[in-house]
Amino acid sequence: MESKAAIQEGLAQNFRADNLNVYVYESRKLMGKAAASVIAAEIRRATQERGKALVILASAPSQNEFLADLAEAPDIDWSRVVAFHLDEYLGMDEKAPQSFRRFLIDRLVNKVPFGEFHGLRGDAPDAEQEVNRYAELLRDNPPDFAVLGIGENGHLAFIDPPFCDFNDPQAVKIVELDEVCRNQQVNDGAFTSLDDVPRNALSLTVPTLMARPKLFAIAPGPAKRQAIKSTVEGPISTQCPASILRMHPDAHLFIDRDSAEFLNR
Repeated sequence: MESKAAIQEGLAQNFRADNLNVYVYESRKLMGKAAASVIAAEIRRATQERGKALVILASAPSQNEFLADLAEAPDIDWSRVVAFHLDEYLGMDEKAPQSFRRFLIDRLVNKVPFGEFHGLRGDAPDAEQEVNRYAELLRDNPPDFAVLGIGENGHLAFIDPPFCDFNDPQAVKIVELDEVCRNQQVNDGAFTSLDDVPRNALSLTVPTLMARPKLFAIAPGPAKRQAIKSTVEGPISTQCPASILRMHPDAHLFIDRDSAEFLNR
């Protein structure tokens, strides 16, 4: 990996959990800076070697520091970047404050001269048709890497433990959200009550993410302590979807001291 100086700044610990490279930082800010430096280097490499970079980006408060630093990263030809995202609430309008499309548009897409951003349209009149459209886009434009968050229940994208399938035949699907996930959306301040949180979403599946040549997960904060412990030290199981990251040949997890608190090492 490039940007070794940025990786080292504030790095408290670095180790491997099976195949997963884990980086623990002294603060959330330093974690975001390091992740942005590494991912900016990946974008530059792809645009230089292949003429464009195809990326998948997560939408969550855990990504705030990373996205802010990425928007300021030098020497990126953003006109050659094509971006997708992980998930969207079913029925959600892009202009709604809770929209994951809007999250990325506000924090990155509108801040740099992006080439293309393909939003997953939660408010499409035919959800199944939208799932098929997005799956076809990904198939025709296979992303170089994905940037992920990890949910409080260990989910990746909106693939919650009760509904996780590591061998899902679908690339994108309509999913059900479990109560832990829906409560997280309230805790994150996106909704005022559990009843306000949609029960369904559109989401990329775990096999779609695992097929990417590189994966980067960013999961700071004390609310993620148990999820990080399960991801790094628990069994590789659908009970913690993020644990599958330990099976990927080139995956990297950026966390801070707060989210690493329950780890034994």
